[in-house]
Amino acid sequence: MSTTPDPALADRAAGAFYGLALGDALGMPTQVMSRADVVRVYGTLNGFEPAGPDNPVSAGMPAGSVTDDTDQAVIVARLIVEGGGHVDPLRFAGELLAWEKEMKAKGSFDLLGPSTKAALDAVARGTDPKEAGKYGTTNGAAMRVTPVGIAFSYAADDPDPFLDRVVESCQVTHDTTVGIAGAAAVAAAVSTGVAGGSLDDAFDAAIAASAAGARRGHWIAGASISARIGWARELVAGLDEATALDRIDALVGTSVAGQESVPAAFAVLALTGGDPWRSALLAANLGGDSDTIGAIAGAIAGSVRGLGALPATAVRTLREVNQLELEPLTRQLLTFRTA
Repeated sequence: MSTTPDPALADRAAGAFYGLALGDALGMPTQVMSRADVVRVYGTLNGFEPAGPDNPVSAGMPAGSVTDDTDQAVIVARLIVEGGGHVDPLRFAGELLAWEKEMKAKGSFDLLGPSTKAALDAVARGTDPKEAGKYGTTNGAAMRVTPVGIAFSYAADDPDPFLDRVVESCQVTHDTTVGIAGAAAVAAAVSTGVAGGSLDDAFDAAIAASAAGARRGHWIAGASISARIGWARELVAGLDEATALDRIDALVGTSVAGQESVPAAFAVLALTGGDPWRSALLAANLGGDSDTIGAIAGAIAGSVRGLGALPATAVRTLREVNQLELEPLTRQLLTFRTA
């Protein structure tokens, strides 16, 4: 266990966490909009924008605001630290319910996703938290799993210890083959980037870890996220950005389904070569579950390139608008990391 991470490692870890927030905030105003409506309203989104008054989820949110993706990732990070490297499912359920209660009190419509809400309602009815997530197939576990990738090392030749940590962050809401496969892909890619790996290394880790993750949890019918990540990378090769975004929208999909939004994030990464700002921007221009696609793409790109690769003005906006200070929590996560 390291207590003083080297500066390059710390920069990549902070890049992952702030990259998540960056993609989340850029995608905030376009979430639940169609790709066609994003083009109609914004032309091309080129930076932080406030949510439109008719957005059913984010109406009223100012430019640069983060959403549930960042908020829940912070909860996971805090629970890892407070739990000595483990996420307690009952505590996690309570934290998520408290978060939603706070959002409702603020008048926010940005609440729990469908799988998470159904699972937590089951816990509230008395269902064992270890059984509540057996129907969760959306991207909720993948959107918040970045702290696991920061805190723990992924080893391709022995993935099980890492996957155990991923499963802990999934279990209460997304304890399914699909939910875990999506989270494993993101966590392994982030962990690989934090360790100093390239974007290609992150892709390889995501594909392998996702395939292994799909052997965990309750079986749910659905396309292989692992296979779709590899396919999505090939799908956008050689295309200009606008054509590629249309193809991602039409063929990969941008919904909350893990089999769509997780591969869509990797397609965006392939399109930009892993540039954090461009990846987050292109995800925002997709529409659909754009904040989550952006959060995933931004986290992975940030882990590979580091915080220094994110525009300083954008990071400053994230901090000021959201009172967000992620470095202390990131440093605490790194104390669990072995490589």
